[in-house]
Amino acid sequence: MSNKNILVTATTFPRWRNDTEPNFVFVLSRLLASHGHKVVALAPHFHKAKKHEVIDNVNIYRFSYFFPYKLQKVCYEGGIFANLKRYKIAYIQLPLLVAFEFFNTIILIKKEKINVIHAHWTVPQGFLAYLCKKMFGVPYIVTAHAGDVFPLKNRLFRFLSYLAVSNSDFCTANSSYTKKELEKISGQKKINIIPMGVDLKLFTQKNRNTSLRRKLGVKKELILSVGRLAEKKGIKYLVMAMKDVVKEFPEAKLVVVGDGPERSNLEILTKKLKLDKNVLFAGGMENMHLPEFYATADLFVGPSIITESGDTEGLGVVFLEALASGTCVIGSNVGGIPDILENNKTGLLVRQKDSKQLSAAIIKLLHNEKLRKSLALNGKRKVKKIYSWDLIGRKFNELISQIK
Repeated sequence: MSNKNILVTATTFPRWRNDTEPNFVFVLSRLLASHGHKVVALAPHFHKAKKHEVIDNVNIYRFSYFFPYKLQKVCYEGGIFANLKRYKIAYIQLPLLVAFEFFNTIILIKKEKINVIHAHWTVPQGFLAYLCKKMFGVPYIVTAHAGDVFPLKNRLFRFLSYLAVSNSDFCTANSSYTKKELEKISGQKKINIIPMGVDLKLFTQKNRNTSLRRKLGVKKELILSVGRLAEKKGIKYLVMAMKDVVKEFPEAKLVVVGDGPERSNLEILTKKLKLDKNVLFAGGMENMHLPEFYATADLFVGPSIITESGDTEGLGVVFLEALASGTCVIGSNVGGIPDILENNKTGLLVRQKDSKQLSAAIIKLLHNEKLRKSLALNGKRKVKKIYSWDLIGRKFNELISQIK
């Protein structure tokens, strides 16, 4: 099997080692490098990040798209859709981001002798890969992560997504839900479901840390939620659910790890409900610190929703990380979450935006340690069987090896 020079393109990528940004694209890139491929990654620049560096055999280039760099607002710290809502300047910068990404993609194809592009997100990366295939004959794989599929109501964006998917050598979706949406856009294109994975050596029960509970001021039950504080994560419904939970468990504490545009609204809601002692916003955290949070929690809750724009959870890597850590999980019955959580088997599923049903599920599991342990064990077995990064890396490597 011949090794390839792969260009990975993405808009979500660590800005530096141990960043708080989601790192799944980087982890997959590192795995492809471990299979013997030369892997080059292209991602948007952030004002404190290096323009070029090599981390774990991945050759990373970061392109700037606005000056001064400090004003680059389209990507990171909330994601593109959230940043377009937050910053008016991001609307001006979006076409510049696409133009400079295209320009830098062409440069790297020539400079690094690229013979495969792996584009993460159908728009703009998948569309730009399509243009490069037309211009230079470079084959490409496009991977959809949901945020690039569900909110696509604009006809132009849907058409660009259609071109990206239907002309790709391979297209992958991170869940069955994302696949269904992609099929609506692309017609008859064969789409492979390959989820993002979890590092089973990193996320394990061995990380349980009782001193962390003391540090967080947790005396009894510890409920954890992890993720970007954006609307689709539905954290406000979890905060509202805590009102009923503390009636039953007065010393229960919800710890929310993550940052984002919804944080100030959530803190205001917490004060309004007089839950200051029971809800802690721990802020963004380097990925290296997350394993002990998952393993130490009694319960992990991900109350994701479908937003008005149609955006929702494509898969939910945090659910995988929690289950791998041996922690019982509750999630909403939306998006790709039911791929991971089978109700009453590998976790509990609740209706989205239903804080009453959510609080009832939390109370039920906090009362029943035996059920908690049983669901957690089943969930861990499922994650080990289907979602380990080693397995996901092999699946992507098989696709790449088929490209001539």
